[in-house]
Amino acid sequence: MNGEILLAEDVPSSFVDVVREAFTTRPGPVFALALSGGDTARRCYEHLAAALPAPWWTDIELFWGDERCVPLDDADSNHALAREALGPVFATVRSVHPMDCSVGADPYDTLLRSRPALDLVHLGLGPDAHTASLFPGSPALHAPAARLVVDNEDPHGTNPHRRMTLTYAGIARARSVVVTVEGAAKHEAMTRVIAGDPTAPAARIDADSLVWIVDRHALDAPSPR
Repeated sequence: MNGEILLAEDVPSSFVDVVREAFTTRPGPVFALALSGGDTARRCYEHLAAALPAPWWTDIELFWGDERCVPLDDADSNHALAREALGPVFATVRSVHPMDCSVGADPYDTLLRSRPALDLVHLGLGPDAHTASLFPGSPALHAPAARLVVDNEDPHGTNPHRRMTLTYAGIARARSVVVTVEGAAKHEAMTRVIAGDPTAPAARIDADSLVWIVDRHALDAPSPR
């Protein structure tokens, strides 16, 4: 695997610490943050909304690392999850850049190319060792190095909906990447990542700064019954 592991008692709190550090060391006047989805991400964003000073939000631009091809207000949408978890501060950010599957990945790819690198990309880890919407055996794993965003889907049908996702190159272009992993259900996937399993998409992500915030349940082997 690439990056460093931070063993955390409280993953959302450690996530907030990483965001604070990235925000205060950003090279430009705005802070470009790419969001994720899932239960852990929801908890992270609820903590973030409560922890960051209100004036900071007006300097934050929101992007997404991946999105399900559903309406943005659908319960399965990562955009909807972030809007709900962040609550009132969502309306105060400098700008919001949702992924729009109806127009395909090209406009988002162009958008990211037209601007400085994202300051922080937040990712999660699925039980099948996917991250963003980079699924085992999916076409996005072989996207050209010049491509930052692609359309994708899970060829095994484990993860529903077509997706839009950052590619490996899109992730690597970020100034910093943080992956949050919680719970015993993620232990097998995390073990595969640590071992560098070539069939585990998350094991292949890389960036200049890559931190895995992992709790003990995800990191340690389950106790025998």
